[in-house]
Amino acid sequence: MAVNVQKQEVGGPEHQIAPGRRPYRRILLKLGGEYLVGDARYGIDPRAAQRLAELLAQAIHDTGVELAIVIGGGNLWRGDTGHQLGMEEAQSHYIGMLGTCMNALALQEALERVGIVTRVQTAIEMRQVAEPYIRRRAIDHLEDGKVVIFGAGTGNPFFTTDTAGALRAMEIGADVLFKATYVDGVYDADPRKVASASRYDRITYLDVLNQRLQVMDSTAISLCMEHSLPLVVFRLEEADALTRAIRGESVGTLVGPADLPTDVK
Repeated sequence: MAVNVQKQEVGGPEHQIAPGRRPYRRILLKLGGEYLVGDARYGIDPRAAQRLAELLAQAIHDTGVELAIVIGGGNLWRGDTGHQLGMEEAQSHYIGMLGTCMNALALQEALERVGIVTRVQTAIEMRQVAEPYIRRRAIDHLEDGKVVIFGAGTGNPFFTTDTAGALRAMEIGADVLFKATYVDGVYDADPRKVASASRYDRITYLDVLNQRLQVMDSTAISLCMEHSLPLVVFRLEEADALTRAIRGESVGTLVGPADLPTDVK
């Protein structure tokens, strides 16, 4: 399926913009590597990559958004797991970074099969398969309508891909950081374990940190707070969720500054 990508107006009178939100022109989407697993227990399933690529392509086609992606590597290797099994921690993290590059290349291939020109940039150089991360080049790609996937996290051990997502979002001047999850936002307890858990429509960075809510790691949240970068946490598989979130509609949970009204939906 080829998708003809055209620059279109994001939002519009037919779409209801939610309070505290707005249409976004450039986004950084943080994805877990698990989105590439499919029906398997681990690894990369090209069919799952294809389904993800078609979902992303449709959102780009519908909105004309400039899309950058940071993808994790949990489907292949987790640095913490290697460390717990006796491996030197920094070395284990480097292996995990290489796993994110494998995921980035798989997603690139799937996106280009549906007509979306994509570039992979990595924080650890591997010039035969990807560009090195260069901030200005990444911005140029986005302005040219290409999707940019950032691999290898920050390039440093002891930092998660959540932190890489916040860092790259600020570097490229993204309007917002989107965090795709398997639940439909931020809850005051794990909704998979607590039936009475309530979902926040909006919540502040400080409340996320103080309540130790499992949204992103504390370093990523602190970076967003320091630079007033809004964060939207949502379930990617919901119908048109990504498109609606780009348009500023009420999707998932908006995490923002202290003057953001907080409530529970």
